[in-house]
Amino acid sequence: MYKSIETILVDIPTIRPHQLSVTTLRVQTLVLVKITTADGIVGWGEASTIGGLNYGDESPESVKTNIDTYFAPLIISIKDLNIAQTLKLLRKNINGNRFAKCAIQTALLDIQAKCLGVPLSEILGGRLHDSLPVLWTLASGDTKKDINEAQKMIELKRHNTFKLKIGSRPLQQDVDHVIAIKKALGADISIRVDVNRAWSELECLHGIQQLQDARIDLIEQPCAIQNTDALARLTARFDVAIMADEALTGPDSAYRLAKDHCANVFAVKIEQSGGLIEACDVAKIACLAGIDLYGGTMLEGPVGSIASAHAFSTFENLAFGTELFGPLLLTEEILTTPLRYENFALHLPTMPGLGIEIDENKIEQLRR
Repeated sequence: MYKSIETILVDIPTIRPHQLSVTTLRVQTLVLVKITTADGIVGWGEASTIGGLNYGDESPESVKTNIDTYFAPLIISIKDLNIAQTLKLLRKNINGNRFAKCAIQTALLDIQAKCLGVPLSEILGGRLHDSLPVLWTLASGDTKKDINEAQKMIELKRHNTFKLKIGSRPLQQDVDHVIAIKKALGADISIRVDVNRAWSELECLHGIQQLQDARIDLIEQPCAIQNTDALARLTARFDVAIMADEALTGPDSAYRLAKDHCANVFAVKIEQSGGLIEACDVAKIACLAGIDLYGGTMLEGPVGSIASAHAFSTFENLAFGTELFGPLLLTEEILTTPLRYENFALHLPTMPGLGIEIDENKIEQLRR
């Protein structure tokens, strides 16, 4: 059924340094997976990470090695199994590797949707939204530059909601930076912060109180991944929305976080969840628990971003929007027709599968 599986590393510089608490990104490595069937149908997936092992336990290099060594031979050996049976076989034979599994699953779903002649969203339950609001992350670390960047985005009608990456500097310096930007942009502009798990619980108490008083709308993963008890205490203590991000690693963790009231909002990410299907399961758990949703990103390029959009378009409510801006952070385009960002939103294609066409000549130029 499947003839070949190719894993490609593509290094693309970013338009500016992207500063997080764990690393500063200047080049993003896209991990692209191309699966070709015996009938010549091609499916694409992506398993990009943020800063390699600085962020999580999978890197571009490990994803490629594991797909080439373990996933590809297993998938090519499969005969007469449907996609659900194929994914079950992968789960049984390969532990962990959520990012790699997401890329493989995306490519398989892309193939299935193309065979059926429908957009990928339709085999995830059907889209409810044809476009998704997309915020922009301000991560230069320079207050004046961030204000100017935000004002330019508003003027271009590309983004009117902003998230600030903080946690790499002393707490008060970061808090003052956020408050200055909020004051400059005004009450009508939504500002959120992502601490990327950098603060202790005591620092959270000091920092979140100031941010809440300044009318910041959302605090993302302020404390350590494992410290879900602290996350629950912060959620109970403050009125500002607390969002779980890195603590979410799929449906099992979503259930535990929801049961223990650890967050007001879930950042749903297809790679963190282990696949599009699992991301939809995370969203269902959140909805059943009364937890709001936010469509997250691993700073994927256009393949992972549009795959995420197909999944997120099936969510009934995305109270906090999405941050599927990854392709806009890159200096090179790898699609023949770029994704459509306008009027503060990403618009989903209606063609079968992912609805995109990869520029394979450009991929060849950029591949590592």
